[in-house]
Amino acid sequence: MSLSRRNFVIATTVAAAGSTLLSACSSGDAGGDSGTPSGGATEYTGAKVTVGTAADSAGAAPEIAGAKKGGTIYGLAPDDFSHLDPQRIYYSYNSTVALLLHRCLTSYKIDSAGKQKLVGDLATDAGTASNGNKTWTFTLKDGLKWEDGSELTVEDVRHGIERAWAPFITEGANYVQMALTGAGGKWRDAYEGPYGGKHLDSIVTDKAKKTITFNLKEAKPDFNFTLAMHSYAAVSPKLDTKEKYDKKPAACGPYKIKAHTTDKSMLLTRNKYWDPKTDSIRNAYPDGFEFDFGIETLDSVDRLIASQGNDAYAVSIYKGVPAERIQKVLTDPELKKRSFNGLLTGTYYYAINTTRVTDLRVRQALIHAWPLQQIRQVYGGPSAGDFATSILSPDIIGYKKIDVYGKLKTPQGDPAAAKKLLKEAGKEGVKIVYAFPQDPTYNKTKVVIENALKAAGFTPIIKPIDSTSYYDQIQQIDNSFDVMWFGWSPDWPTAYTVMQPLFDGGAIGNGMNNVSQTNVSWINESIKKNAVIPDQEKAGAAWAALDKRIVEEVAPTIPETLQRRYYVYGTKVGGAQFDPNFSATLLYKTFVKA
Repeated sequence: MSLSRRNFVIATTVAAAGSTLLSACSSGDAGGDSGTPSGGATEYTGAKVTVGTAADSAGAAPEIAGAKKGGTIYGLAPDDFSHLDPQRIYYSYNSTVALLLHRCLTSYKIDSAGKQKLVGDLATDAGTASNGNKTWTFTLKDGLKWEDGSELTVEDVRHGIERAWAPFITEGANYVQMALTGAGGKWRDAYEGPYGGKHLDSIVTDKAKKTITFNLKEAKPDFNFTLAMHSYAAVSPKLDTKEKYDKKPAACGPYKIKAHTTDKSMLLTRNKYWDPKTDSIRNAYPDGFEFDFGIETLDSVDRLIASQGNDAYAVSIYKGVPAERIQKVLTDPELKKRSFNGLLTGTYYYAINTTRVTDLRVRQALIHAWPLQQIRQVYGGPSAGDFATSILSPDIIGYKKIDVYGKLKTPQGDPAAAKKLLKEAGKEGVKIVYAFPQDPTYNKTKVVIENALKAAGFTPIIKPIDSTSYYDQIQQIDNSFDVMWFGWSPDWPTAYTVMQPLFDGGAIGNGMNNVSQTNVSWINESIKKNAVIPDQEKAGAAWAALDKRIVEEVAPTIPETLQRRYYVYGTKVGGAQFDPNFSATLLYKTFVKA
């Protein structure tokens, strides 16, 4: 779902035991019950990310003990991928397949314990900064090719970035665009895109030397982390089919799309032109992947538990074990052996549309009324994670635990406090339109939310939305929703990667993530000021102070939970582990057991 930085502690991707979210993962206590139960054959609880060397970026990925090539791994999911065009990929679920198809200048090399290094993917290393971190230069590896056998060049890398300006690209990240133009949220006004034959002056390529240089308008010491986002993957101008590219993009990763029936299935086969010697990240043991869509989470988990027929070779791509099966997985020794889990670093929350719910007291009343405890019980109880009480999550640098509205003392909701605020505002019985993605889990949480709102003096109107179009609908600035289920997981753990996309007035727009449409001058100014503080500890303190002030004085969100996700897989699957970036099954490390 994403953002900027990574020299410190890791961040990854959020999603619940039944959801589709944005990006980040780690450990930490957000308040509420401590000693969260955990278990599984492998467990990821966060790790420091480092920047690798040229040697780390070179050669093939390290072999996995006992792994062999061949066979098919089956992936089960309730929904199809909403986007395959890399420039339209922002959400974690889409990135799980992007790792198999697309490549960026940089990416993360992950070991069996989940420890990560930022390395060169298409590039020979993680990049070279100069000019006070305003200039970044990368050199491409030799032997890079597209699925048709054509050479992958620095022009393809440039094109992948420049096509982000195309009018049909509205879903991807915008950090590189802003850094290259210095135009903030008006970055589209600075360039018309590549299809008219013009290039950005701020990107310089040398095809002979295989170098690409980015001249930024402001210092970005973590720009090499930004370029690891799939929104900045390479695209060949010759293979670019514009809007149609979203259906069948050209691959430069180890697999390519052989067949795709929307909302039903997808078949990936080997890309014979992918050279493993150019890829220190992906193992790519299976001959192919076969994804089946339209399978509800509980059904898929039951199939994986039974492990019959092809399901013995299957994994859940992105959906964790639902609450109904958590205890079964954790208490059955054999199931526990073929499970893994990870604690997510991002926060689930509910965005309050500040252009519709304009009275601060009404927004504060919503926070008091919200039934965190009942919601978490639907997720599976304390094993599902910890209550969140702030915008920032615990592994963001500078994070400070706050509980402005006493939610840790009354996680079940405080209807009396909510009613008092509504009375003061003269808003008793006010209608609140609550939107959420249709999903078995959220179909249950909407019941406890509706009951809590009624008890607190609101008149709730419940609006379930098809999960495949949910984000497209709530990210429209003229939507008709007051409160929207949402979540955010930063791509690396500095608060800029949370505050800028979610609360900067320049991040309001169709397809953008300031869903609360918060546009407050002192917030915008603080984001700009804090972003350039060179000392990360001092910057962290400034961000923590901003976090508290936004919660107190604006109340644009209702924080919910920091969640843990569990996975179970078939008996014939090897190498399955938690993806610390996307909180999913790390598909490129899986293999078929003998």
